Amino acid sequence: MTMSDGSSDIVAAVDLTWSPTEEAFRAEARAWLEENLAAWRRRHGGRILSGDTAEGFAQHLDWERTLFDGGWAVVSWPAEHGGRDASRWEWLIFEEEYYRAGAPPRITQNGIFLLAPTIFEYGTPEQQAHVLGRMARGDDLWCQGWSEPNAGSDLASLACRARRDDERGGWVLDGQKTWTTRGAFCTHLFGLFRTDPEGERHWGLTYLLVPLDLDGITVRGFGRLDGDEGFAEVFFDGAFLPDTAVPGGVVLGEVGAGWSVAMATTSSERGLTLRSPGRFTATADRLVALARERGSRTGGLDPLLRDRIVQGWMEAEAYRLQTLQTVTDDAEGRSAGAASSFVKIWWSELDIALHETALDLLGPDAELDGPWSKGWQFALSGPIYAGTNEIQRNIAAERVLGLPRK
Repeated sequence: MTMSDGSSDIVAAVDLTWSPTEEAFRAEARAWLEENLAAWRRRHGGRILSGDTAEGFAQHLDWERTLFDGGWAVVSWPAEHGGRDASRWEWLIFEEEYYRAGAPPRITQNGIFLLAPTIFEYGTPEQQAHVLGRMARGDDLWCQGWSEPNAGSDLASLACRARRDDERGGWVLDGQKTWTTRGAFCTHLFGLFRTDPEGERHWGLTYLLVPLDLDGITVRGFGRLDGDEGFAEVFFDGAFLPDTAVPGGVVLGEVGAGWSVAMATTSSERGLTLRSPGRFTATADRLVALARERGSRTGGLDPLLRDRIVQGWMEAEAYRLQTLQTVTDDAEGRSAGAASSFVKIWWSELDIALHETALDLLGPDAELDGPWSKGWQFALSGPIYAGTNEIQRNIAAERVLGLPRK
């Protein structure tokens, strides 16, 4: 693009077409997903349950292992860790095809999308060799140990302690984590623990990798309002975590420097990897299809409702385009940093808007429509998990926009 005054000092080229290699990748992914999703559903009698229930978790774990066997569990990872060496662009293509096909939510997401990028950045070669392959295969299932009874969005106020025991070669853990997603079914936990009792706030924290079968650890699942029981409280009562519990060591990064390591994880959680645009463009397409079906049945749609549908579709598409810029920045070595807070606000509020519009379309039938109703219930948690949107707005205001603190 050349400036209107004829100057060419600023030139911006935007090419949104995919290469023949990328289109071939898309075709391969689409064909594999269609064939294997149908086989998986037949294998379970067509009755697919929520991955946040014990029976449903087992069903979804079967799917995760099918993904791995087909080479699609972690497409962007190096082949040595179970991936395909795919580019970030190809990862986005796979995510689009994954959600377009109606594939189930990834029960391994906290490991694959949150811990794994942190392992790649901070892990030793031995930690990477052990943790990543077992994670990709679904042998080890990771949950996130962030929130505590008195430490939610204000993560720096956490109280869980890890005391060094040099004589035995490890750490003694005490305290409690809560709101641990799918913790009732996972085998391992990654989280922050206070290793320096004199440290205040962000100082003296250490990022630990913890098997949940240690003596002194109690995992207590609890039900949500929708009946699913995947959430858990995790209690540490003098549990001894030996250094050898994870090959390469149980400390990720350096002792006492856990806050900076955790910020890499939260950047993944709030930014690109946890909520790819394919999830929302697929939801928007389903919403449009629902509108057409309801409109043909009722003789048309209310104009205000139609505008909301169009707005939702446009915002999902805008999020897709913005993500292409994020991937471009990442490929060129620019980190999103605090700007990932904008992204988290965007996708979480978009998710609610799309589902609320669908429920309004369904009207009295909304309570009878399981997928839209269930999706709406989950969407309501989006502005809370990964750091509440109130906190994200503060971060964006102070660290990105440079606004003064109140």
